[in-house]
Amino acid sequence: MKKLFPILLTILVLAICQAKAQRAYQDKPFVQEYSVKYYLDAPDVELRKVRADRNGVIKILSSQGLMLPHGGQFLYPGSIVPDGRYRFIKDKKLSDLGAYQNQFVFLGDKAILSDAWAGSLYDEHGLTGAKHFAGGEDFAFLVSDGQKLVFLVDNKKVWQEDVSDILDIKYQPQKMQFWVLTKSGLHTFTPATLEWTEVLSGKNFTAFDIADNSRAVVGTSEGYQEWNPAAKKAVLKNKLPATDITAVKIIGNKSYFGTSQGAFAVNADGKIDYYYGERWLPGNEVVDIAEGPENSVLILTKSGLGELKFKFMTLYDKAMFYDKQVRMRHIRNGFNATVTRMDKGNLATGYLGDSDNDGLWTSMYLGGEIFRYKVTKDPEALQNCRESLDAMERLYTINPVAGFPSRSFERRGYIDQLSDPDRWQHSENPEWDWKATTSSDEAIGHIFAFGAMAELIDDPALKRRSIALIDTLMGHILDHDLYLIDYDGKPTQWGKWNPAYVNGFPTNIGDRKLNSSNITAMLQTAYHFTKKEKYKEKAMELLQKHGYLENLMRPMSEIGKATDESGALAQNLSDGWNHSDDEMYFVGYWGLYRYAFNDTLRAKYKEAILDHWQAERPEKEGAWNIFTALTGTPNFDLTEAVWYLQEYPLDMINWDVQNSHRQDIKLIDPNFRGQTTAEVLPPDERPIRRHNANTFQLDSKSKSNGSSENSAGDIWLLPYWMGRWLGVISPPMK
Repeated sequence: MKKLFPILLTILVLAICQAKAQRAYQDKPFVQEYSVKYYLDAPDVELRKVRADRNGVIKILSSQGLMLPHGGQFLYPGSIVPDGRYRFIKDKKLSDLGAYQNQFVFLGDKAILSDAWAGSLYDEHGLTGAKHFAGGEDFAFLVSDGQKLVFLVDNKKVWQEDVSDILDIKYQPQKMQFWVLTKSGLHTFTPATLEWTEVLSGKNFTAFDIADNSRAVVGTSEGYQEWNPAAKKAVLKNKLPATDITAVKIIGNKSYFGTSQGAFAVNADGKIDYYYGERWLPGNEVVDIAEGPENSVLILTKSGLGELKFKFMTLYDKAMFYDKQVRMRHIRNGFNATVTRMDKGNLATGYLGDSDNDGLWTSMYLGGEIFRYKVTKDPEALQNCRESLDAMERLYTINPVAGFPSRSFERRGYIDQLSDPDRWQHSENPEWDWKATTSSDEAIGHIFAFGAMAELIDDPALKRRSIALIDTLMGHILDHDLYLIDYDGKPTQWGKWNPAYVNGFPTNIGDRKLNSSNITAMLQTAYHFTKKEKYKEKAMELLQKHGYLENLMRPMSEIGKATDESGALAQNLSDGWNHSDDEMYFVGYWGLYRYAFNDTLRAKYKEAILDHWQAERPEKEGAWNIFTALTGTPNFDLTEAVWYLQEYPLDMINWDVQNSHRQDIKLIDPNFRGQTTAEVLPPDERPIRRHNANTFQLDSKSKSNGSSENSAGDIWLLPYWMGRWLGVISPPMK
């Protein structure tokens, strides 16, 4: 037993360690949604119904006859054009479009007809102004003009009934019966017995569909009702994105609804997916929904057709898609940039815009490519690193101030056309201008990327250059008493880490904690790679003598608004939670935790990071969860990080998004953090935003619909590749 005890103890310790180890997400294929849009460029044409046949052909019934979607692919919309493929059908005055046995069937002014079955189907209905029809067994059809029903078998009327306000007719093969919706009731008609039965009575009915199990979903102007055949009663659902239901379609285990404010799907578990705006639809006024080719969903609006597509892909597949997006459209002078001034989502228009934060957004993209190269050894990733570093390095040499990083640079002669023209200065090079007033968020971004490159990239030249840049920037900051000194010899507005500035804020003001955390991370990084004692000595002085350790360890729960006596700057900085600060904190945690001077400090830093992460958890922010995993903690919301990565839309164009009108979300009282709802919405239902934005923002701030496209370089590729490098996201699974 004595010999067995050490073995059992070892097994127990290993089991405990394994239980506390970080788990990894296994990167198996998931369903990625995206939309292909087709626009109608004919304001006098009314779109009415859409259907697809067994050949994958899509037809649209309009006030001007049949139409077709033309062209169109993801991010490159198509158009809706007249259907001239079978010219002789144009004279039939079509009023309804259906699919019977996966073939197109039409309702004309005289008969039900089709081009399928060698054109042999031609059943005269005898109803002037016929509007609706559905096909049953053996080419039997139920037809209505809105006020009367006629049942046709072998081109003969075998039953007729006067019924007011008929809205739609559907056939259920499983029960071999027709369902008929009126404005005030849902009825069944059984061909075998010619029996007419009211199933559900109500008011303001608008649209409906029937599931295989006879569950009826009926849309109204105030939500929708579900009628259960077992209970024989209906339950009204009105906690919805919009309640004025215009179309209903059950597809698989989802119920799709059209409204005047977009479309939504209700999953079997009750979860709602909302499709609002031109990320998904050409216009929000939905008129019809149908099953499309290859498991797609067709959503017809007054302005065109949105085809929702569902593609199986891994996170790695998504990363490769985004990599092409960045390299093809978002590289400006080596910077990771935004395409701006686009014409309503047209990727052939617009230009690569400059930004205050060209250095920061590029640092974050560069960080992702560093992790990618470390994981894959892909030479393309290494070349991307070189090109981004070239741009970052030139920020330091294009201006005359030693060690000072410019915000950006651009060719001479265009200052009046650039962002914030008053910040731009002429370079000594007559071909170039540079942007001044560099901020602290630029500085911490630079140090993060240079540190990651110095540690993880095995190219000697890139290591040497990144370490030199760390020394250049931090040398400037140290030589100028912990300030960034601009071309005018004055500190920039936000480049200040001096104790007189930092400790001048009350303890509950975020900048006191943030700046202490950031400068400690920056000095630790500089010492780690240069081994120059001046960096360690200054860091320890700040931590021990000036209270920076106490500052950075202050719990996030203590950060709040300034009092009236705190001064104008403190009040301005604390009018609400600053999400740019979150970005600076977490990017800085790389150098704070990874290059800590000793294990005691590292343990304290971990405590501070986890405290911050706890405050951020409601946002389900993918990058912050992955950065938290850097500490080795087994609890960092991996599931939410993967949810963020999976749910982020492939379409990163800044379309108009509105959610504040929704009845299915729970609004909460205004608060310091700017959290608007009890649960954060999925990324594909929110405005496109970088990591420095509030994930609880419900609506787009501007109405510049489709005027720009963000790069995935900083938004998505950084957290994904960092997760891969940390081992919390696996390689793609076969």
